[in-house]
Amino acid sequence: MGRDLHCLTLHAAADGLARGDFTSVELTTALLDRISSIDANIGAFLTVTADAALSQAAAADARRATGEVNRLDGLPIAIKDVLSTAGVETTCGSRMLQGFIPPYDATVIRHLRTAGAVMLGKTNMDEFAMGSSNEYSAYKVVRNPWDLGRVPGGSSGGSAAAVAADECLAALGSDTGGSVRQPAALCGCVGLKPTYGRVSRYGLIAFASSLDQVGTLTKDVSDAAMLLGAIAGHDSRDSTSVDTPVFNYLADSDDGLHDLKIGVAPQYFGKGLAPSVGSKVREAIGTLVDAGATEREISLTHTELALPAYYVIAPSEASANLARYNGVKYGLSDLNASDVDEMMAGVRAEGFGSEVKRRIMLGAFALSSGYYDAFYLRAQKVRTLIKDDFDAAFEQVDVIATPTAPTPAFELGSKLGDPVAMYQSDIMTLPASLAGLPCISVPCGFVEGLPVGFQLIAPAFEEERLLRIARLFERFRGDMEAPAREVDSL
Repeated sequence: MGRDLHCLTLHAAADGLARGDFTSVELTTALLDRISSIDANIGAFLTVTADAALSQAAAADARRATGEVNRLDGLPIAIKDVLSTAGVETTCGSRMLQGFIPPYDATVIRHLRTAGAVMLGKTNMDEFAMGSSNEYSAYKVVRNPWDLGRVPGGSSGGSAAAVAADECLAALGSDTGGSVRQPAALCGCVGLKPTYGRVSRYGLIAFASSLDQVGTLTKDVSDAAMLLGAIAGHDSRDSTSVDTPVFNYLADSDDGLHDLKIGVAPQYFGKGLAPSVGSKVREAIGTLVDAGATEREISLTHTELALPAYYVIAPSEASANLARYNGVKYGLSDLNASDVDEMMAGVRAEGFGSEVKRRIMLGAFALSSGYYDAFYLRAQKVRTLIKDDFDAAFEQVDVIATPTAPTPAFELGSKLGDPVAMYQSDIMTLPASLAGLPCISVPCGFVEGLPVGFQLIAPAFEEERLLRIARLFERFRGDMEAPAREVDSL
């Protein structure tokens, strides 16, 4: 049994702990052993907090012995290194924050601690969450567990790879333009981006503040529901947090799919989509239709404008957010500089990687005098049009179905020389991000041995509906015949 504990889902592990089949210390040890044995080949973790994890696990076992059991008690989880963790280095995948140890926990981390979760460590990521392949980490690349020569997606590639390689039961990530859903699709796990405002951003290191949202990466939809229930809720310390009820997302429903209307937009099935991926997603839609749902064609007219709009808005906000990294308060510094200007220039040149510098320059240009109206203001108007498209569509349908990523995982290094090609990896996830909508990516099959993701999008704050439909899809899809993962041969 001990050899298989790392393969469990969150809910299966919770059931096993409740039955007394194993302890949290045994479960945590199995996962730490898994990390120790394979992560040198995956690169999913930047920091492993083994001693603290075992201490938290022992405390969870002690609580359980007294009958005091919390929601996630004793369950080992990994955390993307973009979230502040008190006493544990938080680098955001950047040299700029190397050695930074936050004095406080992000709100979602506090929620996890209250729920009794065990933190295994901090996962690798594209620097400051800017990337689609996890090749932009300042420390090491992350490799896809299915094929070690391919990317895991980004920017939450470390979290996705850790879940897919059974190095943790679940993980937190962040999603600005697809950074949870796209790596979930490429790594064959479930990625959930809640509605903007559903989960507190307090303690989440900012990339683009009007888009960033904490999300989950899990082995199945029930685990996503379980984890969302623990981290969601209003937070007065986050001005964008919305005070709306948090439901029991795990509650089962017998409603079935007979009244469900699924929207399918041709804009998501055109140029850039690999035919093999499109075929798998069409099969997934067919699974829902066979189970009683109705497919309706909708039009999301402004979808093709999402990519250029996002790459004006997000870099503009990033250029403002990253201005705080000046070598004075925290992070990288240069005490030998002759003056402040020399210090700031040197620190930013050394501390930021090429992709972060590129986006800072894009954003600074878009916000500069004479260009603000032509670029940033126009992009925000396009964003409104995209949201209006979704609002009109949801008057006709209950949920929208799309591919999550246009292709399966691509080869390491294949897009590093072409930023536009890299940016297009998120073309399917960007529109819903701009509209602030809840979305989930669920595995729907394999193409040439690599996973394919199926994205469902729901109206704002309808996570309960989204998770119910995703869970029903998972049930009707059944177990998929999966090829061998390369990580299993390590």
